[in-house]
Amino acid sequence: MLNRRLIPKLQMRASRIGTKPRMVLVTTIQFDRTVEIGDPISQAKIYEAQAADELIFLDLDASTHGRETLLEVVRTAAEQIFMPFTVGGGVRSLQDFRNLLSNGADKVSVNTAAVERPELVDDAAGAFGAQCVVLSIDYRRLPDGRDLVFTRGGKDPSERNVVDWATEGAARGAGEILLTSIDRDGTRTGLDLEITKRVADAVSVPVITSGGCGLASHFIEGFTIGGADAVSAGTFFCFRDQNPMQTRSQIRNAGVAIRLHT
Repeated sequence: MLNRRLIPKLQMRASRIGTKPRMVLVTTIQFDRTVEIGDPISQAKIYEAQAADELIFLDLDASTHGRETLLEVVRTAAEQIFMPFTVGGGVRSLQDFRNLLSNGADKVSVNTAAVERPELVDDAAGAFGAQCVVLSIDYRRLPDGRDLVFTRGGKDPSERNVVDWATEGAARGAGEILLTSIDRDGTRTGLDLEITKRVADAVSVPVITSGGCGLASHFIEGFTIGGADAVSAGTFFCFRDQNPMQTRSQIRNAGVAIRLHT
């Protein structure tokens, strides 16, 4: 059995510090309220020292504000950390994929543009390989019980069902699926195990689940009940006195196959 993965998520927004805007690490609650934490690269280096398996960098405002992908962050990360990382936010074209990958990203996450133009997934997988393409799916459960994909930083509902879109994305060539429950984001109340399990059962590619981790047991449930290949979290590692190395020890003690040492 392949080892499960623990992936800190570094969410970023532009903040004016000094004379020009710069990207800062933030946490969010249901994609709405934001708390600024600090420098994303410094935190990434800490996570690397604490034996995280991979990292995910997400520009939360790129799709809504139309910003270009921030290659400076990618280049700096590639120069200073030596572990795989995914970058997402504002990816709209094959050229965006090419720019991010050529500047040091190992994988590229695409969300809004893939919903609006699904053939982008086919094109990116064909050009760069499925292993480089991560289909990011942000979703909410509506009052009528439907689980719908949302785009543009969780602002706009689509008509796509989560499981159906994950299945289509994998068939088009996405090498991984990144699920994020907007309803649970930053709440620390636990992962959406139902949707995670349904997607994991429906696709043959790895599923990363996120949104809601507040205890080490939530990670364990994501693997054992949800069937996820990886669990990603941001708020958990920023506000709890527990680092990835401690969390993975608890996951291993629960009988989940996960790497313990660097």
